[in-house]
Amino acid sequence: MQERLNNDMSTWGQRVRTFVTVEPVIFFYMTSTFIVTPAYQQLVIAKVCYELFQDSYICSSPAHLKDEEELIEGRSSYILLIYTCVTSLLSILPAMLLGSWSDRSSRKAVMLLPCLMSLVSGGVLIAMSLLKDISVYWSLAAAGVTGLSGGYVSVFLSSFSYLADVTAGMGSNRTLRMAAAESMIFVGGTVGFLLVGFLIQEFGLTSAFVAYCSCHVLSVLYILLWLRDPERSVPPPPSGEDGDGDRLPCEADDTDTEPSSNLLCLSDVKRSFQAMFRRRPGQQRQKLHLLIVCTFINNLVAVVAVVSAPAGITQAVIRSLSSTIVEPDEQGAMFSFSASVETTCIMFAAVMFNGLFPLTLPTFPGMPFIVMAGFTLIIFILMQWISEMPATQPRLVIQD
Repeated sequence: MQERLNNDMSTWGQRVRTFVTVEPVIFFYMTSTFIVTPAYQQLVIAKVCYELFQDSYICSSPAHLKDEEELIEGRSSYILLIYTCVTSLLSILPAMLLGSWSDRSSRKAVMLLPCLMSLVSGGVLIAMSLLKDISVYWSLAAAGVTGLSGGYVSVFLSSFSYLADVTAGMGSNRTLRMAAAESMIFVGGTVGFLLVGFLIQEFGLTSAFVAYCSCHVLSVLYILLWLRDPERSVPPPPSGEDGDGDRLPCEADDTDTEPSSNLLCLSDVKRSFQAMFRRRPGQQRQKLHLLIVCTFINNLVAVVAVVSAPAGITQAVIRSLSSTIVEPDEQGAMFSFSASVETTCIMFAAVMFNGLFPLTLPTFPGMPFIVMAGFTLIIFILMQWISEMPATQPRLVIQD
């Protein structure tokens, strides 16, 4: 009886492990991101104020800062802008390296790196919140540590590559799994924003940074104890019309090499570009490029919460379609390129709409929203065009 119970529990555990994979990783990471974002903004403002006036009492009471408010906000905005640029720009190259590397090594390792580096970043932020004399510019060091790990770009590319591996050959189920994982971005963001307000109001800034680190600890434990690297079938290298047939130095004898012995190299970046631009059968390369364009435009729209509410549905379909075009050993390379495009787009959108809004405010206050609606229409047209292209994989027709 006990043996049967153990077998039933083991079977149940295997089923749960099949359906619950990277979703908690994305949830924890996005929850931590939306916890730390308003918290570090308040920390920067507090640090700037203290460095200017050297008085904690004045900085804790907004009524005393009416005359100097513009000075504090101006300097804080400058530091916050540098923080965002450092985090985003530094994440692109590591993500391009890690994406291709994960194709011949470990998806789990790429998921772990941003979480571990974020713990270091969280430690710096906790120290800044506890020690008044630490310079506000230490926040840029925290941003650099996070950026060098690839940040959320690495989490996204490794998570969606993992899903592409475990759903290989499962058809429409892949889109459903991608949508479930995509939803964790919004769920995690909602939980993070609700939690950070309560923590700061009730316990102070330090508690928010502790919660940020706690999310990453939970994510690390989950990846190590629950996730298993998926089994992947690696096809022969492309040649002839379907590829360039060239092997890169770091790819030599991949299939005969243990994953732990593979090292990162700059040719991994080249592999990411090759996965996007090499020749493919039929119209598959054109379809892939159109999907990347849709990703870019979709993230322009995602700047505004209300307008971007349905954007997650479209992005899940885009990720699913993109993953069916590339080979199993190109998933990480393709998702690293796509995630890097998303990062670039977010910076571009911030500059464009932040500049457009004040210019149109006196004459047409709603102009940015009209522009976003126009982008949504473009996505609709492109997705319809893509749907009319031949299917990526031929459908099996059974005849009597």
